[in-house]
Amino acid sequence: MGKKLLSLALLLVLVLAGCVQTKSEVEKEGKDTDTKVGPEEKVKIEVLGMGSGEEDLNIVRDQLIKNGFDVKLNIQPDYGTFKAQQEAGNYDLALSSWTTVTGNPDYAVRALFKSDGANSLVDDEKADELIEQASTETVDEYTNSYKQLEQRLVAEKAYIAPLYNSFKAQGVNKMVLNPDTVRLAKSRAIAWETIDFNDTAKRATEPLVAQQAIGDLTSLDPIKGNDGSINTLNTNMYVRLVNLTDDDKVVPDGSLSYNFAMAEGNSDYYFLLRNDINFAAVSDGKAVDTGERVGAEDVVFSLNRAKDKDSVPDHRTYSLHEHIKNAEIVTDLSELEKATVSGSDETVQAALEDGLDTKVSELVDDKTKADNSKGSYQVVKVTTTEPFPQVLNYLAHQSAGIVSEKQVKNINTYDVASFDVDKDIPYGDQRTVTEGAGYNNQLYASGPYILVKKNDYQADFVKNPAYRAGSEFEPKIPAVTVRFIEDADSALSALRNGEIHLFNGVPETKYDLVEKDDNLLLQKSDSNAVTYLQFNTTGRTVSDSENLRKAILFSINQDEFLNYYHGNKKKAYSTLSPLVDTGNELIADPNQVNEFLEAYRKE
Repeated sequence: MGKKLLSLALLLVLVLAGCVQTKSEVEKEGKDTDTKVGPEEKVKIEVLGMGSGEEDLNIVRDQLIKNGFDVKLNIQPDYGTFKAQQEAGNYDLALSSWTTVTGNPDYAVRALFKSDGANSLVDDEKADELIEQASTETVDEYTNSYKQLEQRLVAEKAYIAPLYNSFKAQGVNKMVLNPDTVRLAKSRAIAWETIDFNDTAKRATEPLVAQQAIGDLTSLDPIKGNDGSINTLNTNMYVRLVNLTDDDKVVPDGSLSYNFAMAEGNSDYYFLLRNDINFAAVSDGKAVDTGERVGAEDVVFSLNRAKDKDSVPDHRTYSLHEHIKNAEIVTDLSELEKATVSGSDETVQAALEDGLDTKVSELVDDKTKADNSKGSYQVVKVTTTEPFPQVLNYLAHQSAGIVSEKQVKNINTYDVASFDVDKDIPYGDQRTVTEGAGYNNQLYASGPYILVKKNDYQADFVKNPAYRAGSEFEPKIPAVTVRFIEDADSALSALRNGEIHLFNGVPETKYDLVEKDDNLLLQKSDSNAVTYLQFNTTGRTVSDSENLRKAILFSINQDEFLNYYHGNKKKAYSTLSPLVDTGNELIADPNQVNEFLEAYRKE
């Protein structure tokens, strides 16, 4: 999610220096000091956050004080120290945020609110049941299930207190780039291949210059990272079975598939593959066509390793693909003739052939033998562990990018169980592309671009010469430079000075600077980013008292956030709000605050 991980060394320093209490110490302190208050005594609340969220923290503090709480702000300078305080339990409320980068509601709740979720502080059997129930339902069916889940998380149990839903904005140098070619998607990372210069003659001499905040790349193996350091980079380096439109519809456009179909029962998903993409490699600083086609064998290999948490050391995206039971190549054409599309009488074969110039006459298991112009195709079937229509959204995520089975196996010769991070250099390790003595670029890219090299200041990409050549999806600009500029103000300054052409992530407070600049264009759209308050569920008074949590919940007035941001925020009820219209709304109510506080004092 773009958050920096706290290093072990930093954590040790903080603990040894006495800056962070242990969780047991916090629990003891909480039980000794704040489990009860007198009838006139104000309830003490500690709110944890980072300096980057200080404006929001101040608004929350003022609202709670106004409703009779005694508030202490615990503001940390960065994500590392914030996380240390959170893991130590030094808070009642933590200012949190979540962006659903896959465009589907399951991703918005599973990791956060399911009992076994990677980021969950909630242990609620009813919430678990609703998450699982909704995951098996189609878009037309799941609204009620998610509405009930929201009500459980907010109104019934007050596990979170929602603040707002953000917009997504980017600044474009319209004097250099053609703004009509620059996409701004609600969920997916920005696609470079459509972007073009106003003066197309510049393609041959100048790179597209973009920016991202993080220069320390987690991994260029798509399954080993899901954060702001690599999401955009891997999205543009690896093709997928499907993609998301700018408004989160799953489509085959710009993917490895001509078409896809969900069969009756919602557990089998078929993908008809194209045969006009080869892997690119880097030789002497240039991208070369390896001559190796991207085929069904690579798809099966990529998806089976994506769902297996033990396939690579430090696998960070397997939970996104845990619903994949199996991926296989289909060679029996009659299977497509017999299977029907979910909710329809149409056959899977007819759905896959829709719009094709040459119909399917044969299915092959060898990618070198596929010849679409003669009716010879490859089909991959993905089977889920249970009916799970949202698997398609996860297949559109960068972690489902298709890697070369041959190249990955050539590089990853180590034993996973005894992996040595200092000795073993796995596929996608940034050390292999970093300038210097260790440079040994091993990447094979199936997507429109490939990373040539990086240093502390930027990463340089060039287009894959064997990616959809001659089609509308062939990259327009052959070279892309990504500058690493951490500070948003510095990035905006670089955009205004012409040092970069594109700044994805303009802060709301800087919209006016972009809009007033004659050389720039502000592109703004809805996003799936939600900011909320996460209650501490262990060791604090709020952990045990629903009444106290609800008193805090109804102290939150979202209108004040919208006013502060000049209307550049929207109301939210949960992390689902940008994705599912449940009709739920949080309305501040001082009377309910008093009622729940009185009930809490009587507990």
